[in-house]
Amino acid sequence: MSKRILVTGANGQLGQELQVLASSYPDLVFDFVTRKTFDLEQDELMLAYLDQTTPDYIINCAAYTAVDKAESEPEQAKQINQLAVATLAKWSAQHQVKLLHVSTDYVFDGKSEIPYLENDNTNPQSVYGSTKRAGEEAAIAACPEIIIIRTAWVYSAFGSNFVKTMLRLMQERDSLNIVNDQIGSPTYARDLAEVILKIIATEHWQNGIYHYSNSGRISWFEFAQAIKELAGLTCDLNGIPTKAYPTPAQRPAYSLLNTEKIQKNYKVAISNYTVSLQRCLQQLSTI
Repeated sequence: MSKRILVTGANGQLGQELQVLASSYPDLVFDFVTRKTFDLEQDELMLAYLDQTTPDYIINCAAYTAVDKAESEPEQAKQINQLAVATLAKWSAQHQVKLLHVSTDYVFDGKSEIPYLENDNTNPQSVYGSTKRAGEEAAIAACPEIIIIRTAWVYSAFGSNFVKTMLRLMQERDSLNIVNDQIGSPTYARDLAEVILKIIATEHWQNGIYHYSNSGRISWFEFAQAIKELAGLTCDLNGIPTKAYPTPAQRPAYSLLNTEKIQKNYKVAISNYTVSLQRCLQQLSTI
């Protein structure tokens, strides 16, 4: 029998990339749900939907990701990033359903000087990061067989993200100021979606926390420079420190994730960020 896969957050970047790839997996039956049919703020409705559809796997892409807005809406962020995740995890454990949950580099404080390992101490510095970490802890407590994939700097051809914003602003303005002292590596959502589906399709389920991003060590300024070069744009870019661009939520100054565990356990080949960025730009040119 075909395996049924419930994907939450279907309208998000990762959810839409999973929809693009779904046709390549004819042995899997996908149910892509949005807030309209699967509202993470309504536990009873979530549970009723799960009881009715009985998936074999749940891929939880849904999250409260408005990082700055979360500082003024902590209860809503907590409900979506923590309490709803706990509900999903409890149901999954009770029904022997495999749950894969997507988390974030914001669970760390960004004070490291070497790429973060999965078992490094967490110390979130924002409401968003705190609620995402609490969601991880609640999920693991309720469903020890869970797989959690932390990722960072996600972009794609869908939704709102740094790449699409830069492409637009570089065509509208003569110059831009870009933060140059936050370090990390971007993640093309298509690449992450491919890894997630590989995990499910191979049935090689090794529970635990994993880190995934594309390879490379860059700042947001250097990322913007790469976008400019690959897109053939002429906007002048100026590097500025974080303190010159204050935001309500504190960003991690260092977001590099050590991806050796997922590479080893799932034989994942990770592309350099420039290769994946080029793929995304090509995808955007066809939309």
